[in-house]
Amino acid sequence: MTAGRGYQSLFRRHESNPILTAADWPYPAHAVFNAGATLLKDGTTLLLCRVEDRRGFSHLCAARSQNGIDGWVIDEEPTLRPDPDRYPEELWGIEDPRITYVDELGKYAIAYTAFSKGGPGVALALTEDFRRFERLGLVMQPDDKDAAVLPRRIDGSWALIHRPMHDSGAHVWISYSPDLRNWGGHKLLLQARKGGWWDANKVGLSPPLIETPRGWLMIYHGVRHTAGGCLYRLGLALFALDQPDQLLARGDSWIFGPETPYEREGDVANVAFPCGYTLAPDGDTLRLYYGAADTSMALATGSVRELLTWLDEHSSESPSASPNDSMATFVDYFAEPSSGHGVSDFRFSSTRWSASR
Repeated sequence: MTAGRGYQSLFRRHESNPILTAADWPYPAHAVFNAGATLLKDGTTLLLCRVEDRRGFSHLCAARSQNGIDGWVIDEEPTLRPDPDRYPEELWGIEDPRITYVDELGKYAIAYTAFSKGGPGVALALTEDFRRFERLGLVMQPDDKDAAVLPRRIDGSWALIHRPMHDSGAHVWISYSPDLRNWGGHKLLLQARKGGWWDANKVGLSPPLIETPRGWLMIYHGVRHTAGGCLYRLGLALFALDQPDQLLARGDSWIFGPETPYEREGDVANVAFPCGYTLAPDGDTLRLYYGAADTSMALATGSVRELLTWLDEHSSESPSASPNDSMATFVDYFAEPSSGHGVSDFRFSSTRWSASR
């Protein structure tokens, strides 16, 4: 994605990358990556980072910066720890938070991965200040992850984007809830393509959806399996504002992927994995915060306007194409509505979770 290769550079890496590493942490940490991001009311950028220790378990820790680039003030101890005694789904850690400010509640909704014996599931928590948290517990049973809440209700219901795993593949879904605890109305949102595509077989939400006048803009990750391992790269899709399960456009190629040494070398090589962004007051300048090689945090800057223009010019797939017949069996996965707090009767999938997202 450099000019020398003839492709338009939609995201520009910051010269200070990586902007946060384990060496910056005030307590022992092995890796710092996959942070949720938000702008606080005073304009401070907050990153809620996934911090992994040498056991391999993760917790969440907040880092704050006045300019969103440097001068990070990091909490002296974990901000949100796993609590397996009350929430057994968090036995092996909590990971990959995505933050949405919900104006109706006056709170931030954090969707994160809770990891335990049954695999990864989706959990929710609410906070006003990133000091005190109200856990809602597990809302999507394993195997499920890559989740974020929409910032407002759709036809009176809250909406959750998430990525369950199944024998038919890993696709992005949307579900609805009256209370953020009980979820139903599950619909397939974005299906992984097949064959030689860059996003064949496995896709997932990256940061939360971006609300634009033209629709909900999704930055999603696709996984390509190669002889040298997996490649995690980013693509774009657009969905209708009042019907977010209606696909309007989907890009035909990836727009951002691992190129630099800090993205290609680390605990998991060849990974650029954003879980958060901030939007400038101009409503256009986008700061994308991403995990690099499951080791550090990096920053790239883009323009919402440019992303939408690129999508207009590089969308060749028909959005009206219906899901494959094989997806019909996947509905059985959601035969019963998910229940919230303290779910411990995990549903096992034939797909074993590993370090991959």
